[in-house]
Amino acid sequence: MTTQPELTSKEKEVASGERTRRERYFVPDVDILETEDALLLYADMPGASNDTIRIDLADGVLHIEGDVSARDYEGLTPAYTEYNVGNWVRRFTLADTHRLAADKVSARLTNGVLEVRLPKAEREKARRIPVH
Repeated sequence: MTTQPELTSKEKEVASGERTRRERYFVPDVDILETEDALLLYADMPGASNDTIRIDLADGVLHIEGDVSARDYEGLTPAYTEYNVGNWVRRFTLADTHRLAADKVSARLTNGVLEVRLPKAEREKARRIPVH
């Protein structure tokens, strides 16, 4: 699995690309783990909810997008802030999609952290061969 290069700006705001929307988009922090059975992707997406997150897997690209309503934050004047309100977007190119069971990909959101589970195809799982 390859990812886009790390951005250097503190907020990791998406600087280029889609300009058809007026909202700000940020790149969520992501951890990726590999187990015997799956690739697990964890993305921080505070403010997003189950019904505002879209996940697509097509042509070897995993696309994650989450919308956050800025209306809840309008009129607030914090003394100091490091958290910016905006939408989330991240894309990953999956090098070996044939190794994954694409029809069994699942996702869940818990306390602002999105978990995407990309199960490995049966033929890719390690197995112990008994000796008779």
